[in-house]
Amino acid sequence: MAEETKCSCGSANVAIFPCVGAANTGQLSNKIAIELEKEGVGNLMCTVGIGARAPGLMKSAEASDKIMTIDGCPVNCATKTMELAGFKVDRQIVISELGVKKTKDRNLTEDEVSEVLEKVMEILQSE
Repeated sequence: MAEETKCSCGSANVAIFPCVGAANTGQLSNKIAIELEKEGVGNLMCTVGIGARAPGLMKSAEASDKIMTIDGCPVNCATKTMELAGFKVDRQIVISELGVKKTKDRNLTEDEVSEVLEKVMEILQSE
C-alpha cells in the first residue's frame, strides 16, 4: 500500500480551497485540488461558499487545522477570499508560478494535470 502523503504543514486536518476560474490555470487549480484530496493531502472545500459566507462551510473552515489555497494566477482570488473572510492561509500554491501560461483554453490534457500535480507534490514534500 502506498504511503499516504500529508501536507508538510504537519496536520491531517487540512482544508484545500482552489480557484475555479475561467482560465486554464483556474481549471488546473481545481483539478489539482481534487487530486490532492485523492492523495490524502487534505479535504477539498468550496471557496465560493466562503465568499458567500455559507454557515456550514465557514464552520468547516474554522474546524480545519490548516488552510491551503490553490490559486490559478497572481490575482490570488482563492487566497483573498479566505483572508477577507478572516482566515489565515497556511499554504498557497499559484499554478501560473509553476510554468503554466494562463490562457482561455480550458481543454486540459491528462499530461498537463499530471505534470502540474507532480510539481505541487514536490513543493509540499520539500517543506
